[in-house]
Amino acid sequence: MKKKDIDAVYEENPAEDATAEEKASGKKKKSKKKKIKTEQASESRKEQNKVFAKASYFFVLMFLSLCAYLVYFNIADRETINSSSYNTKQDNKDTMVIRGSIYSSDGELLAVTNVAEDGSESRSYPYGRLFSHVVGYASNGRSGTEATYNTELTSCHASLFEQIKNEAQDVKIQGDSVNLSLDTLLQRAAYDALGNYSGAVVVLEPSTGRVLAMVSKPDFDPASISEDWEALNSENSGSPLLNRAVQGLYPPGSTFKILTTLAYMRQHPGDYQNFTFNCEGLVSKDDVNITCYAGSVHGLEDLETAFKNSCNGAFATIGMELDNSEFKKICESFGFNKDLSIHMASAASRFTLAEDASYGEEMTTAIGQGDTLATPLQMAMVAAAVANGGTLMKPYYVDSISTYDGDEVKTFKPSSYASVMSAAEAETIGNYMVTTVKSGTASALSGASYTAAGKTGSAEYDTASGERGTHSWFVGYSNVDHPDLAIAVIAEDGGSGSAAAVPIAKYVFDTYYQNKYGY
Repeated sequence: MKKKDIDAVYEENPAEDATAEEKASGKKKKSKKKKIKTEQASESRKEQNKVFAKASYFFVLMFLSLCAYLVYFNIADRETINSSSYNTKQDNKDTMVIRGSIYSSDGELLAVTNVAEDGSESRSYPYGRLFSHVVGYASNGRSGTEATYNTELTSCHASLFEQIKNEAQDVKIQGDSVNLSLDTLLQRAAYDALGNYSGAVVVLEPSTGRVLAMVSKPDFDPASISEDWEALNSENSGSPLLNRAVQGLYPPGSTFKILTTLAYMRQHPGDYQNFTFNCEGLVSKDDVNITCYAGSVHGLEDLETAFKNSCNGAFATIGMELDNSEFKKICESFGFNKDLSIHMASAASRFTLAEDASYGEEMTTAIGQGDTLATPLQMAMVAAAVANGGTLMKPYYVDSISTYDGDEVKTFKPSSYASVMSAAEAETIGNYMVTTVKSGTASALSGASYTAAGKTGSAEYDTASGERGTHSWFVGYSNVDHPDLAIAVIAEDGGSGSAAAVPIAKYVFDTYYQNKYGY
């Protein structure tokens, strides 16, 4: 066929060409639609994956949070939960374990469970009221050691063979023993010395923080707590269940001048020795009048003389010069506004002086009045820090946990709470406290067979009837060169520190040295 004929054939079949083009175009459109659908499916899968990823992250986060909570529950908060008197799960242990005993540091039995022939059990307290607040009670709820160390008392670390044998014979096993750091001799001395006063006595070992004695009055008989419950909680009972040693909050009075002195020394490191004040018995500022106790007029004083005389005028003047924020930091370093972590229900001492406080607030705070409140334990720690060269030890009252037959389970060791002052600062304030005993307001302690250092306090407060009452305070330590005991005493409504608190401390010191060393 000739070329013309071929061209003619193509020209004569245009429909076939169009059909071919349409088919090619259709294939392209289908390919494009398929691509779009593929892309849409891919985007949909991506969105679904995002949703699944978010859900996965959420569940992983929830799982990790649960794990964190379980760790906290079993480690950080375990002791509080286990010792709670509201934790009835712990009571189930009573069906398997005979509650363990509590001992003093000198091996005296303070709490024991007696088992009768019929298997009935009763908790007895051989020393009755003497250790009531520290040992606590185990009926009508729990308190003291009975509460805090409930888990240990209802656990058993005796030999595994013995435990299996007892379980096979359906015999209850004996719980572990809690061994306190308290000394029976010192506890008895503190209890007797406090006499009929409401108040508290705390005795610490300065170098370790061990609590050697802790007395609070009024007290109670832990053996008859159920029978006496209504009377103990009556409005006029005097709150005998309150452990005033660690829960009682009192204005510290002039014992607080130890911290005021430290604050002044820090603010005047090079010239605090040059402080002078002429006491005329009264300081007035902004309609606030500060008088010395019983109207005393001390005349010209330096810092040491003002300290030993417990001169309110001198320290009120110092209070107006101090940097309030730095003063607060010093007090908080000793434990004010903090939980002292003594593993016993306790209150935090309070120092609330604001940076922009009025002159009146500064003056009253500097002499231990105003809104400042402290527990006897807190003030014993202040004295102990001075005695220990500026290192404040953490207070603790349990030496160890042991099996009923004496094998050691756990021992508690001394640890530092904070370095609250330099050795030089502690020595200076210690010397001021020695002078207070030799020729100041605590002179009733001078001339003994042992040396002593201390600071008295007369803390005024408003009574319910609107009158002014005065609590008697003393804080200090014995055997100045190598301190044995640090003490805090408060006798409610006891008057001046020298009137009631100093004689109480002296009785405790005398008893200790006469019985321990024969002098």
